[in-house]
Amino acid sequence: MESQEKFSREEKLDATKLHVAQYLIALILLGLGVGLWRLQVLGADSYRVLAEQNRIRKVPVLAPRGKIFDREGRIIVDNYPSVSCYLLREQQKNLQADLPRIAQGLHMQVDQIDALLKRYAYAPKYQPIPLKQDITPDEQAFIEAHRNELPELQTLEEERRLYPRDGFMAHVIGYVGEVSENDLNNSKFAFYSPGDVVGKGGIEEAYDEILRGQDGSRDVIVNSHGKEVGLMGQEVARPGRDLRLTIDLDLQKAAERALEGKNGAIVAMDPHTGEILAMASRPTFDPNQFSVRLTKAYWNQILTDPNHPLLNKAIQAQLAPGSTFKVIMTMAGLQENVAQDMKVTCNGGATFYGHFFACDRSHGYVDIHNALPYSCDTFYYTLANRLGIDTMARYATSVGIGEKTGVDLPNEAAGVMPSEAWKMKVLHDKWYAGETISVGIGQGAIQATPLQLARALSGIASGGVLRRPHLVFDEELAPDELSALHDTYPGSGEKRVPLTPENWQIITDDLANVTGPIGTAASAHLEGVDFAGKTGTAQVVSHSALSKVAKGTNTLPNAWFVGMTPRRNPDIVVAVLWEHGNWGNNAANLASEVITAFVNKQRQRAGNLVKLAEVKPAAGVAGSAASSNAATGAETTAEKAAAPQTQSETP
Repeated sequence: MESQEKFSREEKLDATKLHVAQYLIALILLGLGVGLWRLQVLGADSYRVLAEQNRIRKVPVLAPRGKIFDREGRIIVDNYPSVSCYLLREQQKNLQADLPRIAQGLHMQVDQIDALLKRYAYAPKYQPIPLKQDITPDEQAFIEAHRNELPELQTLEEERRLYPRDGFMAHVIGYVGEVSENDLNNSKFAFYSPGDVVGKGGIEEAYDEILRGQDGSRDVIVNSHGKEVGLMGQEVARPGRDLRLTIDLDLQKAAERALEGKNGAIVAMDPHTGEILAMASRPTFDPNQFSVRLTKAYWNQILTDPNHPLLNKAIQAQLAPGSTFKVIMTMAGLQENVAQDMKVTCNGGATFYGHFFACDRSHGYVDIHNALPYSCDTFYYTLANRLGIDTMARYATSVGIGEKTGVDLPNEAAGVMPSEAWKMKVLHDKWYAGETISVGIGQGAIQATPLQLARALSGIASGGVLRRPHLVFDEELAPDELSALHDTYPGSGEKRVPLTPENWQIITDDLANVTGPIGTAASAHLEGVDFAGKTGTAQVVSHSALSKVAKGTNTLPNAWFVGMTPRRNPDIVVAVLWEHGNWGNNAANLASEVITAFVNKQRQRAGNLVKLAEVKPAAGVAGSAASSNAATGAETTAEKAAAPQTQSETP
């Protein structure tokens, strides 16, 4: 009995240890309970979402951009099927370890992929990163063959832009590209995300919201390896709207052919409506290079080219208009009742304010009826001196010189029309009377774009009615879209300028004589066609500067011409700028190529089988600008031409 009691006391646990063990078990059970409660109650929604994300993946479906057609329904910009590779970051994998293998299979550099990962570091994890666009069949095969090892790679079918070859219409069309970081900081791109493709330049940018449509998505079921095993649902993409341009491909081809191998621009417009029938700029660029991923080599080629191919010279080249400005001077002189009875004897120039201003030759007796055909500088020096700079500026601005036209293209330049107030505001200096003389012949501080001159002179030839130039038919747009477009691209728009019938007849008859036997554009005469216009030869350096530099391409004058048919209420106006083209009649010959194409098409439609002979392309100027096949990118304004003495207008 005694031994039994002893055994019982030895086997009995200490009460303190027992309590500790009980409390410990209770704490463990309590911790488990709290954990289960947090998982099943507090975190139920979030973990349900995470579970769904492991099972369901949202795959974007990119909307195809709208196609672009010419006025007759002929396609200009199309789309083609393409496959791109995207990188998924939802996979619980160490992406860095896979980068060398991915780079090798997709023919990329590891640092390229690293740069993309850094760029998208703050983007939502569910957003795929566009890794490589327009991948090749062997790259597609690599992705499929390594689907289990590299589930973070995903292919996506999309439609990609297909532009005309050789930079045809590149400045009108523009291009598409991935939205940049700078773009995303702009309020204009507030609703865009990294990786989105947007229009840049030309019609692609101006009408991006219409062309781009609305992307959709597919909710696909994936297994633990990231492989698609089913479809849960989808949001259908809404394709972008097609656009029909006012461009006539036949006239566009004629303009592009005329400019081949030259630097400059050609604009053809219908003065009745403001519809742009052709717009070409040289040198050009290949928008197809931008639609996938711009290579560093091509971008460097653009940056180092001195001829600036990305510059749309039709709306951005701001240059002295030379003698084409004399048409506006004629209008001002007649409307002010100064030029009607003004007679000048030209002996090769005249002296004003102690300085001799040269004319190209001794024209003898000159009045309002032969001043334009002769392009006599002496006559317009005298007229400018009588009118004064502010009167000249008033008439020039009334026809849109020094103002944007409001054309539906981004980055249009306004040009410059000097005045006393302008010089004080910009240069903080007073205007000197001697400066007026140079402006009277389109030199000095005045700068204009080809489109401005086309609109101004066509407005004068139309009796003072100026239309807003545009590239898309108004009926293609809803009223609110048209209103928003005009707000986005403001300009002088529709204008009416007082012009008496008598003065209108004098001006248009004088313009017709420019292409006649006595005119500076006699070489551009078209038999049987009422072809009128005005040449311009604008210096790019002064005579004093010219004497200090070697003569060559960069010192040759710019050749201008603005022509129309018929002379009154014309159906077409063509403005030509040939940089360093030397003589205005050289530009006139280029314009006659476009006019010939227009007249032949009109005759064909009317059933008239008698066609004008095709005009041979104008011969190149010795030491002329580089070929249009050169490609560049930096956009600059053209250098100013300011000199009291002028290059001869007639060769």
